[in-house]
Amino acid sequence: MFLYTDFDQNLLNERVAQFRDQTQRYLDGKLTEEEYRPLRLQNGLYIQRYAPMLRIAVPYGLMNSSQLRKVAEVARKYDRGYAHISTRQNIQLNWPELADVPDILQALASVQMHSIQTSGNCIRNTTTDQYAGVVKGELADPRPTCELIRQWSTFHPEFSFLPRKFKIAVCAHPDEDRAATAFHDVGVYIVQNSAGELGYQIKAGGGLGRTPIAGAVIKEFLPRQDLIAYLDAIMRVYNLHGRRDNKYKARIKILVKALTPEVFAEKVEKEFAFTQEKLRVAPDVLKKMDAVFSPFPYRRMDDADLTELFDAFPKFKQWHQVNTHAHKMPGYRIVTISLKRAGVAPGDMTSDEMELIAGLADQYTFGELRTTHEQNIALADVQQADLFAVWKELDQANLARAHIGFLTDMICCPGGDFCSLANAKSIPVYEAIARRFDDLDALYDLGKVDLNISGCMNACGHHHVGNIGILGVDKKGAEYYQVTLGGNSDHDASIGDILGPSFPAAQIPEVLEEILNTYLDLRLAGEAFLETYQRVSIQPFKERAYAEAAGS
Repeated sequence: MFLYTDFDQNLLNERVAQFRDQTQRYLDGKLTEEEYRPLRLQNGLYIQRYAPMLRIAVPYGLMNSSQLRKVAEVARKYDRGYAHISTRQNIQLNWPELADVPDILQALASVQMHSIQTSGNCIRNTTTDQYAGVVKGELADPRPTCELIRQWSTFHPEFSFLPRKFKIAVCAHPDEDRAATAFHDVGVYIVQNSAGELGYQIKAGGGLGRTPIAGAVIKEFLPRQDLIAYLDAIMRVYNLHGRRDNKYKARIKILVKALTPEVFAEKVEKEFAFTQEKLRVAPDVLKKMDAVFSPFPYRRMDDADLTELFDAFPKFKQWHQVNTHAHKMPGYRIVTISLKRAGVAPGDMTSDEMELIAGLADQYTFGELRTTHEQNIALADVQQADLFAVWKELDQANLARAHIGFLTDMICCPGGDFCSLANAKSIPVYEAIARRFDDLDALYDLGKVDLNISGCMNACGHHHVGNIGILGVDKKGAEYYQVTLGGNSDHDASIGDILGPSFPAAQIPEVLEEILNTYLDLRLAGEAFLETYQRVSIQPFKERAYAEAAGS
C-alpha cells in the first residue's frame, strides 16, 4: 500500500495543528458557527442529531493492521468503544466530543490516517473493489489508478468548493462490480481495446439521492496516461456549469441529464484538448504507482485439501463456501468478515473486535485488510491451510456468520438514531429483519438477495439499487417505509421500482416475507430473485404484499 513521504507526513501534521487552532477559536467564541462550518467539513467533522460525527478516510478501502489498532484505541479513548464502516469504505466515529477531535486527528496522523475531504463539496474518497489486486478475472489491479486519483484530488485548489460533493469509483473486473461504479459522479472502468492496450472507459452523471441515475458513457477508451487530464477536464466543466443556486440540483448528474451525455462529452473534450498535454502522466510515474502495489511474496503451493475439516465441522464448511472467495494465487482465499449481527448496528465493530481483526491480519495475512462497500471487512490473502484457525477465532467472537451476499448481509445507513437528516430510523428495521430471517438454511434457499435500507432520500443506504430497497419516509410525523424492487448495482445497473404506498415499521418484516414467498412461488429452476423479478415484473409482488399488509 502507499506509504507517506516526509512531505506527506509534514503536510498532515500541519493540517492537524491548523484545525486545532481553528477549533479552539470556535470554542472560545472567536469564530462563529458560520465561519467554523466549512473548516470542520474540510476535516470530516459533521454535527449529527446528538453529537459530532467524525469520518476517517480509508483510501479505496485499504488499511494496515497498525491503522485499525489506532482506530480501536481512538474509539475506546475518545468515543464509545466502537466505530462504523460506511458504504464509501470509510470509518466513522459517532460520539466524539468536539474539543477532542484535534487530539483524535493527531493520533490518526501518527499512523498516516486523516479525515481530509471526507465531507464538504470536494472530491471524496475514491472507492473500488475490496478484492482489488487479488481476485481472479480482473483486467488489472485498480489500486494504482485509485492512488493516482487520490494524489491528484487531495488539496486540489480548483476543486475544493465544487457545486456539490463529488464521488469517483474504479472497476477493473469485466464480470463483477463490487463498487456500484455506475452510480458515481464519475465511474472509471479499466478496459482493453482491440490492440490489447489497457485504458479506461469513463461514465459520468451517476448518483442516487432524490434523483437516482445510472451514469452514461462519455468516453469509450482513454489511454492510461491521459486519465488525470480527462478527469480534470470533467471537473472544469462541472465547476463552470454545475448549478450553485439549488443544492438539490447541483450534482453532476443533473448537469449531464440537462445537457445530454453527448453535449456534456463535447464540452469535456474541449477542455481535454487544453489539459491533455499539460497533465499527461509520465511513464515513470505510472511504473512507480504499479510498484507501490506489487504482489506480496506469496508462497508457491497447491490448494489445500480441507475435506476432513469440512466433514468434522459443517459450520466451517458453510462459512468457507459463503464467506471466502477465490484468490488468483493457488493456496490462498479471500476472507470476508461479516459485521452484520442481530443486536449490533450493521457495519459497527467494537474496539476489541478491531484489535482481533488486526491480529488476524498480522498472523494470517501480510498485515493488510480491506473495508467494503457492503460495510464488512475483508482479509485478502489468507492461506487455505490457515482458514480453519481464522474461522475458529472469528466464530468465538461472533464474527463468523456465513451469510455474505445473502438477505441479512444488509447495507444500512445509521438513520434517525444518529443522522439529523433522516426521516425515519433504519437500524430497528434492520434488526427486525435480521431476527425474522435468522435461519441460514432458509437464506440459502432464497439465494443471493441484496437488501438495502436508507433512512431518507439522501440514500446513504443505497436503497435504490438493492434487489429489495427500503426507504424511511415521514408521514404526518410517523415513520413509514417505502419498498422498491429490482434495483441492481452491478454492471447491468438498474434503479428499483416503487412497490406502492409506504408501510408502517411493524409491517415491514411481514411484507418482506410475502415478497420473498412470491419469489419462491414464481421462480424457475436456478433463477435468482432479480431474474425472477425482471421476468414477471412488479404486479404479482405488489398484489401479495398489499394483501398481506391489509390482513395484518
